[in-house]
Amino acid sequence: MFTLRRPLVRYLLIAVTILGLFGLLHVNYDSATEYINASGRLQTFKRRVSYRPGDPKPVKACFVILARNQDWRSLRDSIKHMEDRFNHRFNYPYVFLNDQPFTDEFKNMTQSMTLADVHYGQIEAEHWSYPDFIDQNKARESREKMHKDGVMYGGNESYRHMCRFESGLFYKHELLQQFDFYWRLEPGVQYLCDINYDPFLYMKQRNIKYGWTIGIYELMNTVPTLWDSVKKFMATHPQLIPEHNSLWWVSRDNGTTYNGCHFWSNFEIADLTFYRSEQYTKFFDFLDREGGFFYERWGDAPVHSIAAALFLQKEEVHWFNDIGYYHPGWQHCPTGDVWKQNRCTCDPNDREKTITAASWGKCSREWAMLPDTPPEYRKARLG
Repeated sequence: MFTLRRPLVRYLLIAVTILGLFGLLHVNYDSATEYINASGRLQTFKRRVSYRPGDPKPVKACFVILARNQDWRSLRDSIKHMEDRFNHRFNYPYVFLNDQPFTDEFKNMTQSMTLADVHYGQIEAEHWSYPDFIDQNKARESREKMHKDGVMYGGNESYRHMCRFESGLFYKHELLQQFDFYWRLEPGVQYLCDINYDPFLYMKQRNIKYGWTIGIYELMNTVPTLWDSVKKFMATHPQLIPEHNSLWWVSRDNGTTYNGCHFWSNFEIADLTFYRSEQYTKFFDFLDREGGFFYERWGDAPVHSIAAALFLQKEEVHWFNDIGYYHPGWQHCPTGDVWKQNRCTCDPNDREKTITAASWGKCSREWAMLPDTPPEYRKARLG
């Protein structure tokens, strides 16, 4: 007769209990995702795919974090937010990049925050240095003048290397070659609402190339000649500019001037085929040769945003309006039922923090005014 007093029975009951608890914690692919069937309709997946740590994911995707060794404290906070709000269910890997070797302390303090796979890489010297076509004396004089004029980060040399790297080099790192999508994560950011679905899969299924949360105005004294260079590029490579793009969002006069709108790229989720494309490669190489990353202070945010406006249709760019996100300075906060259902902790009416409630949030609000692409020309799937 089997009783709880027998060790074998007790061990079996313990094993069954553990398996049951794991099943409650484990996210099923079929309960969280959809697919597009032959008719173009979204259908629920009928098969199960694991999101457990180390298992292959439905999308080859990762978080990418550019960090210094001293950033580990603020990164622990960022990773905790990401894990609590999203990644403890989905377990996408993290890729950390640094222009210096990572210390053991940094690795220990970041690895301990997640069960997901973690990779550490050092940036190639040629990707964090001056190209041979840059006049370093001119670059130094420019930094000194911009610092004297009070331009934000105007005198910071390392900041310029960072902006250039994030604009057109990060996706060339060897650690990223195994991935198709990336989600940028930075020290000191917070995720303010639960994310109960897989944004990578959402984008892949719909052929969305770029995702954002905050649209904001650029500091124009950092990019005084950027748009002149963009116009030169458009004139030199007209065959690369599609007819149905998103140009209106960054230029209301058909490309004559730049209105300053850009996606705040400290949050972005992107299909890396966009950055690896012929269009983007030629665009970045052209801007790089113009010298504005060093002679001025061109940032990766306007470069990415202008490229998206030039090369992508409105439907290929997605506003993750349901993701609550804070970066020191501004936040995006959902409203309505989403705010309650996703357990948001931000205030959507806070004019000091919430970008859509502030005057600087005009770029975010006006994204919805961008004309839709005619259905017969759309590349992305809606719904």
